[in-house]
Amino acid sequence: MRQRSRDFFEAAQRRRSIRQFSDRPVPREIIEQCLLTAGTAPSGANTQPWYFAVVESPDIKRQIRAAAEKEEQAFYAHKAPQDWLDALAPLGTDADKPFLETAPYLIAVFQQRYGEAVDGSRVKHYYATESVGIATGMLVTALHHAGLACLTHTPSPMGFLNQILGRPKAERPFVLLVVGFPAIDAMVPDIQKKTLAEIASFL
Repeated sequence: MRQRSRDFFEAAQRRRSIRQFSDRPVPREIIEQCLLTAGTAPSGANTQPWYFAVVESPDIKRQIRAAAEKEEQAFYAHKAPQDWLDALAPLGTDADKPFLETAPYLIAVFQQRYGEAVDGSRVKHYYATESVGIATGMLVTALHHAGLACLTHTPSPMGFLNQILGRPKAERPFVLLVVGFPAIDAMVPDIQKKTLAEIASFL
């Protein structure tokens, strides 16, 4: 158990978010298996309030990029406070998001506000935000474990995803994951994580 926990930590420690992706194809089976892993996440009352819309179509990716960049341009121009822009500066981000078209897959994660019973009545989803967050973390980890790179992208607002992907109003976009292989010249952030003493305590 000690060895497995160390091995898993060392593997997870190598994960990095990148913004330069290759257009190299990824077998759909790998994405499917990672989604099945995400679907094993715990959820409030086992309501499983998540939905994953996987985008392969170049045309749909183009639409998503156009809509996302429109929101990002507004964000960088006047929405974001200066301290937020200062925090982003070392990462070299801007409103241009070519990776949304280059990467072979985009996975839009949706949070279902409520479910539907067989008789058409609404079924309340408990702790939906927390549940979808856990499932998304498991998905990101599964993609990394499979050997893929992943970027969490959160243009704000993200309502355009419902329209482009044909998702109902009962679902709220949670995050857009960019998935694929890194480009040969991808810039890998040289970042440090907090120590155990900084993130945990034993009482």
